[in-house]
Formats: sequence, C-alpha cells, structure tokens
Amino acid sequence: MAKWTAQHEAPEPLEGPIVGTVTGGTILWFALFVVQLPFYGWFADRDLLWWVWSCAAGGVLGLIGLWYVRGRDAALKRHAAELAAGAPAARDEGGTPGATPREA
Repeated sequence: MAKWTAQHEAPEPLEGPIVGTVTGGTILWFALFVVQLPFYGWFADRDLLWWVWSCAAGGVLGLIGLWYVRGRDAALKRHAAELAAGAPAARDEGGTPGATPREA
C-alpha cells in the first residue's frame, strides 16, 4: 500500500492574541479548580476527584504555556525589530541568510 501524501501545501499558521488567549485559559482552569474545592468531599464520595485535579493540572500547564508564549512573542518582536533596523538576520540550519523555516 502506498504511503499517502498531501497534494496541497499546508496553510500558514494562524496568528492572534496568543498571550491573552493562554492567560484567559489559565485563569479559567484555576477558577474552576477554586470553585470545586468546597465540594471536594462530594467529589471524593463519588470517585470524581479527577475533575478537581484536572482543573489544577490545567492551571499549572497553563502557567508553563504562558511562560512559553511570552518568550515566543518576545523573540518574534526582537526579530521584527532587527529586520526593521536593517541588522543581518540569523542564519537557518541550512546556512541560508534570512530564511525562516517556512521559506527553507
């Protein structure tokens, strides 16, 4: 059986307010965790404690994601500022000056 390959190029990634989106999601996970805490005994009696701890894990992972996207956003802004200032762009792994992974 032949391996399936796409016949079209992949679309460009969507850009948007990524930091705000991750921040909002993280706040939502922590809020759900705090709202469920008074009902901890009810969840424990019904073997549903995973609901409470899933919300806590979502909040912690959201903090990690927030750290990541803030760093990514800062790197993108730094790169745009370098290009605007006329500084030579960093080389990609192939050695092509100014090429981004999408162009390579």
